[in-house]
Amino acid sequence: MIQSLATARGKVLIREAKPADAVQFRELRLGALQDSSIAFSADYQKNLNHPLKYWEDMLTMQPDESTIFLATREGNLIGMTGIARGSSPKTRHGAYIWGVYVEPEWRGLHIAEELITSCFAWAKAREIVLVKLGVAAVNQPAIRCYERCSFTTYGIEPRAIFYEGKYYDEYLMVVNLDDK
Repeated sequence: MIQSLATARGKVLIREAKPADAVQFRELRLGALQDSSIAFSADYQKNLNHPLKYWEDMLTMQPDESTIFLATREGNLIGMTGIARGSSPKTRHGAYIWGVYVEPEWRGLHIAEELITSCFAWAKAREIVLVKLGVAAVNQPAIRCYERCSFTTYGIEPRAIFYEGKYYDEYLMVVNLDDK
């Protein structure tokens, strides 16, 4: 599945990741962990030391279980997000979006929304009806983006992230795909 998004800075393609993207994906992910440390529970230093095989394995998907979408401009990765469905027969009707990130110079062009829309299409094709995510309560731009994508807050996870001596709550958000 490849989507094309016309932006003020040119055409951006949204597509599923493949193991061959591992080197660029590693750089994008590490950049995200440095740029937006509070937004991710993953740690930059820990991820920095993973071998290339780790990144290749991360991009080797089981088609009905999970995928990662990438935003590309002229072959360069500029954004990403992942989606994984519930692993139990009792939770397979739901999925979780993780790792939403767009490079700073590409923000404000609705790329994150297009990545999320791609996740919705992937989920609907697998009869997933609920999609959830968590977002740092201090990350107002991301919260607004998710609300534009029809997510609503259903709870708060107190002290979800601990970074540089400070705790950060996380809003838990959901969208019912039956309504989309």
